Amino acid sequence: MATYTPPPYFPQSSLSPPDEHRYRKFKLMIAGGIVLLLAIIGGAIMGVIFLIKWLAR
Repeated sequence: MATYTPPPYFPQSSLSPPDEHRYRKFKLMIAGGIVLLLAIIGGAIMGVIFLIKWLAR
């Protein structure tokens, strides 16, 4: 027969203060992802163009 014990205490706030540059880091990650996505799309377009030119010889 188990006795009732209260659940352990988990603090609702983090123990360390929030990072003040959190939003700036998030914006840089989003901008980097967009640049990477544009580079991939641009590379795919260039690859298709070169493939069409190579096949049209």
